[in-house]
Amino acid sequence: MLKTAADTVVLLIALLHVYILVLEMFLWDKPKGMKAFGLTQDFADQTKALAANQGLYNGFLAAGLFWGLYLGAAGGPVKVFFLACVLVAGLYGAATASRKILFIQAVPALLGLILTFLA
Repeated sequence: MLKTAADTVVLLIALLHVYILVLEMFLWDKPKGMKAFGLTQDFADQTKALAANQGLYNGFLAAGLFWGLYLGAAGGPVKVFFLACVLVAGLYGAATASRKILFIQAVPALLGLILTFLA
């Protein structure tokens, strides 16, 4: 039961990071991306390349979490590593960009870590 809960949280976090990848890499300067991040068209146009790079990193986080899930029981350390990366990124983002990131990224990663350790 706990393993299923842990893996479900990890899967949801991975899917969230795929969604963030899409927003940052492909929709940054489109209405949906600008709304998600509270951007003006001018700012979005000027920062499009930076956002795409940022989106790629979110894709790597998702890939690592999917890899950990794919490995099954042997994937515990992989999941812990990538969840820790998500947690640190979320804490840094909350401190430097938007407090909202704490609840979107850091808190779910912490929950995933706790459940993974308990499973």
